[in-house]
Amino acid sequence: MLNIHIYMFSKGQLIFAVLFIVAFIISMIWSYRKDIKIHRKYYKNTFIIIIAIFLVITIFALITFSLH
Repeated sequence: MLNIHIYMFSKGQLIFAVLFIVAFIISMIWSYRKDIKIHRKYYKNTFIIIIAIFLVITIFALITFSLH
């Protein structure tokens, strides 16, 4: 369903895009692995916030749908 016109880009541009994406993903993984100790120390119990946000959105959706 994704309609990409491959002829819109040159072969060099496609190679650059693939290499850039791979390098970006590797650098993100490396950066996260390097900071994992800091994340565990400062960001513990963040799942509680995620659950709270999900519950608030669910409550608002239920109220909205029940009023219509």
